Amino acid sequence: MFRNLEAEQARFSYTNQEMAGKLGLSRTSYENKKKTGKFTALEAKKMCKIFKVKFDYLFATEDE
Repeated sequence: MFRNLEAEQARFSYTNQEMAGKLGLSRTSYENKKKTGKFTALEAKKMCKIFKVKFDYLFATEDE
């Protein structure tokens, strides 16, 4: 769903399990949120901080 999130995760070589741990989620929950895009504001903020990028970039969709 979010190609830049996928790209940043790959660039940092983080597995879904590692990302889930950083966000305090189970791997399954993280993967579901990646598919649906239903991250909380706090989770989104944490990911922006982890990858050192702006929200608009990290969560850009294919339409944009």
